[in-house]
Amino acid sequence: MNRGVYTLALRALAPLIWLWMAHRARRAGGRWEIFSPERFGRSESPSSLTDPVWVHAVSLGETRAAQPLLNAMLERGLPILLTHVTATGRAEGERLFGDAIARGQLRQAWLPYDFPGATRRFMAAHRPRCGLLMEREIWPNLLAAARDANVPMALVSARYSESSLRQARRMGGVMREALARLDMVLAQTAEDAGRLAQAGAPAAVVTGNLKFDLVLPHAQVEEGRAWRAQLGRCIVAVASTREGEDSLFIEAIKRHAAAPGAPLFLLIPRHPQRFDEAARMLSDSGLGFARRSAGTVPRPEAAVLLGDTLGEMAFYYAASDVAIVAGSFAPLGGQNLIEACAAGVPVIVGPHTFNFKQAAEDAIEAGAVSRAADPGQAVDMAMAFLQDEPRRQQTSRAARTWFDQHAGATARTMAALEPWLDRGR
Repeated sequence: MNRGVYTLALRALAPLIWLWMAHRARRAGGRWEIFSPERFGRSESPSSLTDPVWVHAVSLGETRAAQPLLNAMLERGLPILLTHVTATGRAEGERLFGDAIARGQLRQAWLPYDFPGATRRFMAAHRPRCGLLMEREIWPNLLAAARDANVPMALVSARYSESSLRQARRMGGVMREALARLDMVLAQTAEDAGRLAQAGAPAAVVTGNLKFDLVLPHAQVEEGRAWRAQLGRCIVAVASTREGEDSLFIEAIKRHAAAPGAPLFLLIPRHPQRFDEAARMLSDSGLGFARRSAGTVPRPEAAVLLGDTLGEMAFYYAASDVAIVAGSFAPLGGQNLIEACAAGVPVIVGPHTFNFKQAAEDAIEAGAVSRAADPGQAVDMAMAFLQDEPRRQQTSRAARTWFDQHAGATARTMAALEPWLDRGR
């Protein structure tokens, strides 16, 4: 497939893509603006930034991952254009960088659809000094427009799984051509660098994973610890559950909920559109539960607190004695286990962690993370941790030590980007 065929296919599929986005918008809520001018590369107002560094963070996870890098650039006084595709990513950007937005140093926009005209208009409207694509965002027409506009492009904190490599090969020349248009690749691991090279990207520099440089919000950490002390119960977080996992965890929790001294389980769905669905499951299960959004401390008889809020993961982890990081008990690739390790809690993951393959393997080898075969075994392992305080403390220390040992990706990334950050137009 060449880029012309790709563009024709994208145009033909666009109505289906928009229907899918509208469906997500109805389920998730938030401000999607599917047919806004920005989605087609037309800025609704003149750009207030001169020579911005453009950072693209497609959704919630990438926005959080970009936080250490964005903070470093903001501290240097650099103007930043931050783009997203999803409403949750944009809302998180507003939450994390509200002060920079208010003072006019950072501006948010939607990434345009990958049509040639839309991407050209985007480049002309914003004139970025460089573009930084977080993790694995490769869009053929976007990269072609950047090359035509003389905007150097980098893939930052890049990860590229075996499935991504297979998909790139299926797409043929269009993906190889797009990857070849990158001017710089800063990879999380040597394995990611190797797969990207096989797919057609330039030789990568391994700078590490930016997620290791996150700083948990101090206020949330203190609030979580105080809340745990007030509650006076052990707490097990079941974090970032995806569709199909909640019901399995609820069944596993039921087996332990009636035991004397049973912990409180925090059930935290990954996506806000599933909060009400998880609440219905809990209600149908007969388990006593409360919702975090209600703002009340759960009653002693409650087995579960539903974590139906956004931006509070540091609170949940700080309050917990053990964390089960879900998204890994179905073949979905797993969710961010690094944040839980940063909080210094023993971590349990499922069998499917290919999105965090190297991190998961390294953390398991370091004794910071354990792997369970299914939700039932994960809950059993969490209960075993609660009953073995010396082991729990040892694993907690290992988690924090492992996290600290991998810090520094932001500094290495900033050093690699230095010629671009000082580039004038």
